[in-house]
Amino acid sequence: MFDKRDLVRLANMKMPFGKYSGRVLIDLPEPYLLWFAKQGFPDGELGRLLALTLEMKIEGLEEVIRPLKGFSLDAQA
Repeated sequence: MFDKRDLVRLANMKMPFGKYSGRVLIDLPEPYLLWFAKQGFPDGELGRLLALTLEMKIEGLEEVIRPLKGFSLDAQA
């Protein structure tokens, strides 16, 4: 299950390590996410968000996420 704030995180959170370090999660290539799915997603929030990113891409919903780039979670408070 995910929170609607997770969608904003997918559009703004950057990959903290690896080949695609610095790239926003929703912009990660699907093959990279599939590799993580096979190897095991990292623990914690990052792993949960990477798994959600993969699901959004598989379902063809990444264009729903992209308009949220630059949106701040603080604005919702």
